[in-house]
Amino acid sequence: MTKKEEAVKLIKEKLNKKTFLTYKEIAAITGYHPKYILKLKKEVINGTVSFVHGNKNRVPSNIMSEEERKKIINLYKKSNVSIRKFCKFYNRRSYSCIYNLLKEEGLLKTTK
Repeated sequence: MTKKEEAVKLIKEKLNKKTFLTYKEIAAITGYHPKYILKLKKEVINGTVSFVHGNKNRVPSNIMSEEERKKIINLYKKSNVSIRKFCKFYNRRSYSCIYNLLKEEGLLKTTK
């Protein structure tokens, strides 16, 4: 049972007057903030409790297209500059995004 499921169960018990726990005690048991417990209480009353995140199985909006990936790889292969200078030149994606792409493709030299 997840923390949220346990919290909902305790809130339902409190609403049905089967327990004498306060909302602060429910928050302490589950590890949630008392304000979140009150928000969950409203969701339980309205019947809108969801145990699955709303963005699950969705593609991120800022995902890099395959065309852009190929463009970055080809540009980097043709250049002979450092990755920092290349990132400043490309300037459409962050350093970490480009670095991870090039590392994934095996184009970066690892120095130890």
